[in-house]
Amino acid sequence: MKRMLVIGPVMVLAMYGSLAQAVELMRWERLPLAVPLVIDQERMVFIDEAVRVGLPSTLTGKLRVQSIGGTLYLRASEAIAPTRLQLQSVATGEIILLDIAATSGDQALEPVRILRNAEVQVTEGEPSTAPIAEHTPIPVALTRYAAQSLYAPLRTVESLPGVRRVPLKRRSALPPLLPSENVSSTPIAAWRLGDYWVTAVKLRNRGAETVPLDPRQLQAQLFAASFQHAFLGPVGSAEDTTVAYLITRGAGLEQAILLPPPATRGDDNES
Repeated sequence: MKRMLVIGPVMVLAMYGSLAQAVELMRWERLPLAVPLVIDQERMVFIDEAVRVGLPSTLTGKLRVQSIGGTLYLRASEAIAPTRLQLQSVATGEIILLDIAATSGDQALEPVRILRNAEVQVTEGEPSTAPIAEHTPIPVALTRYAAQSLYAPLRTVESLPGVRRVPLKRRSALPPLLPSENVSSTPIAAWRLGDYWVTAVKLRNRGAETVPLDPRQLQAQLFAASFQHAFLGPVGSAEDTTVAYLITRGAGLEQAILLPPPATRGDDNES
């Protein structure tokens, strides 16, 4: 007997974690997709839509399934013989079959992204104005594209129809995005899709204290914001620099920066 878990996408402002990690692409063409697991290591499977997961009773206590933002997190606690999972789309009823098996090992496995026929890859260099798949919000798709473009191997960067890189109007340091912290902000790249812009901004801690990153503390009028890491380490540490992906709508980041109020001057006319 199988138990069904309803798993759906969550739209959040902060998508912490390794957005730029290499991703293994698998195309669903009605053939079961092999997704091996390593015992006690979590593996992510990007679905990007609400699905029901059919778990055979033989996996009870052996496999943990969780979801955040349209992503499945699979973690085996012991060896699992080849077993088939059924993923059913809540919206369309389409079935995707995964063949999982868990073995011991110490090599980390790449996340998996499942592509379907609707997600057609655009030929390199071919202009396109086609919209992205409806089930993927544009801010999420733009953030993922920006992170992959900056850090992922070229072969793993997924095409995003209609996206184009836009020149930065400002390459020097920005006014403080985190005015309460000693953190510098420097734009490094920007892309646009439709009415949305994403600007990648390098954040560097200049102080001796660890700085937790919270999008609600950003001093700008943003549609959404994501960080490559959840915090900045003290200056001089390996963790003192990260990247923020800032989404604006209707204009680029330069129109969204909130300038600090001018300093109050005393009344020079007093005698």
